[in-house]
Amino acid sequence: MSTDNNYSAKNITVLKGLEAVRTRPGMYIGTTGIDGLHHLVFEVVDNSVDEAMQGFCTNITVVLEGNDVVRVEDNGRGIPVDIHPTEKVSALELVMTRLHAGGKFDKKSYKVSGGLHGVGVSVVNALSEWCEAFVHIDGKIHTQQYKAGISQGPAKEIPASNLPYPSAPDRKGTVIRWKADTSIFETTTHNFDALSNRLRELAFLNKGLKITIRDERLSTPKVHDFMFEGGVKSFVEYLNQNKTVLYKEPVFLSGTRDDGAGGEIEVEVGIQYNDGFNEIMFSFVNDINTREGGTHLGGFKSALTRTLNEFLKKSKHSKKLDETLSGDDVREGLTAVLSVKVPNPQFEGQTKGKLGNSEVKGIVESLVNEQLELYFDQHPDVINNILEKSVLAAKARIAARQARDATRRKNAMDSAGLPGKLADCSEKDPEKCELFIVEGDSAGGTAKGGRDRRYQAILPLWGKMLNVEKQRIEKVITNEKLQPIIASIGAGCGNNFDVSKIRYHKIIIMADADVDGSHIRTLLLTFFYRYMTPLIEKGHVYLAMPPLYRVSYDRKSFYAYDDAEKDRIIAESGKDAEKVVVQRYKGLGEMNSDQLCDTTMDVNKRNIIQVHLDDDVEAERIITTLMGEVVGPRREFIEENALLVSNLDV
Repeated sequence: MSTDNNYSAKNITVLKGLEAVRTRPGMYIGTTGIDGLHHLVFEVVDNSVDEAMQGFCTNITVVLEGNDVVRVEDNGRGIPVDIHPTEKVSALELVMTRLHAGGKFDKKSYKVSGGLHGVGVSVVNALSEWCEAFVHIDGKIHTQQYKAGISQGPAKEIPASNLPYPSAPDRKGTVIRWKADTSIFETTTHNFDALSNRLRELAFLNKGLKITIRDERLSTPKVHDFMFEGGVKSFVEYLNQNKTVLYKEPVFLSGTRDDGAGGEIEVEVGIQYNDGFNEIMFSFVNDINTREGGTHLGGFKSALTRTLNEFLKKSKHSKKLDETLSGDDVREGLTAVLSVKVPNPQFEGQTKGKLGNSEVKGIVESLVNEQLELYFDQHPDVINNILEKSVLAAKARIAARQARDATRRKNAMDSAGLPGKLADCSEKDPEKCELFIVEGDSAGGTAKGGRDRRYQAILPLWGKMLNVEKQRIEKVITNEKLQPIIASIGAGCGNNFDVSKIRYHKIIIMADADVDGSHIRTLLLTFFYRYMTPLIEKGHVYLAMPPLYRVSYDRKSFYAYDDAEKDRIIAESGKDAEKVVVQRYKGLGEMNSDQLCDTTMDVNKRNIIQVHLDDDVEAERIITTLMGEVVGPRREFIEENALLVSNLDV
């Protein structure tokens, strides 16, 4: 609390230029962790993609150089280098050093764009130790250098021999090269795979655009090339590659509509059903992943439900169902990608996660209605397969509703509505409460003895867990192994899940450090991912990290979480390895309650891992590969990654 009562004009700080970005980087890139580091790359890439959306760029290359330097190249028009008429400096310097300066506000230069506010590349510049821009226009090369966002002199022309990268004589476009500031970021080492996944996504959304990422940090550079002529249709095929589809070719719909304000809204949709029970839906606006949906997604869902119900009325399947198909029915087993290009998108929230333009809903709905009806008229076998799948889903929904009603009646007879095996905590504030889901009754008993009863609850599991990837929801909510978990968390399941009602803000999976324990963790994570997705999205799921070894000598004990740590402890003891006592924990039940508390449960001593959902597309692919019905891709995954496994106890 401040004790200075002399509050006056001298206390007001004015941050000029890019100082605000360096002072409060989180306001501009979200975090100074690795996600923020990668955000810099995507800000620069998005500018190049915007050029591609206007038809001026066909190639984008991202290069990870040594010493944490990044280079992004494109063959677009190139940032203008002429002198701005009112600001009296080059347009290049304005774009690189001024917030809210760019071509995105002039709809003649960019009809649509993902970068709306002109802050992208200037923020990258501000958060870099150094940055340099190179512009290839009309056979000439112009460059400008910056340090911490400040230009080190005016833009100037240089010969090709002075370039820090190879270049062809007839090259055109922009190259941005920078080194992230180590005083701002927690890490400046980029993750190739994380960047590659997002670049692949961008290539899907911009058919015909070639995007390359090259890792030159390796002795033999690693290169991924992405180009998809099928666009969102190829995206759907990629998402369904390890699934059994109901028809071979995805349905592809596309068109443009007047937005009523002198612009045009472009719509592309890819649709393909598989024999699974989960809905896979990705929506984008100007290449931005709208994870929270919005008006465009609402229009698509309405059109799909309405169209399928119209076709149901005149099909043989109508006799099998006494009610209309719900939205959930028609989306079971659906894989769809919706991409719209909007001249003036209005996003809800700073993260651009939800589209708010009211006019887009009607435009998407009418276009999908018209084209989907035409497609189904021409492909009766496709609509027949979809309707058969949807009717079965409706019957399962009705059965699930009956099962939920039965469960509610059963819980109503129980005063608490909580499973008998749950050892609950006394604290009632969910933000302060933790639920340990523990493998086995023996380990559960140990955990109960080692917990802090005030805020730590224990739920032991027993028997084989259900693989929910292969089951409909009625099988999930009535499963005797999953019912206690659903009831303990207290927020429902599937489409009825409400994350605001969870009884614990930390759900900690605590399993043995062996193959069975890994299997249980995987099954539980699959369940949370499929039926309680917001639990992971909001960061409520954790993995406990029990030690593998207890190393004892001279009446002292130390705990090791892997072989390397065990060997280090022994080496630092100064004793021969055979005087030192090493206990290998095969299971949590082998630990005493005080040992489990000290190593795994005490908030001041334990190690726990928070589960994040950083890449929706990759998470979907991995879950399908590891937990789905198709064996071949799972075998390939295991063979490719077998050598990367450590601490495998068979």
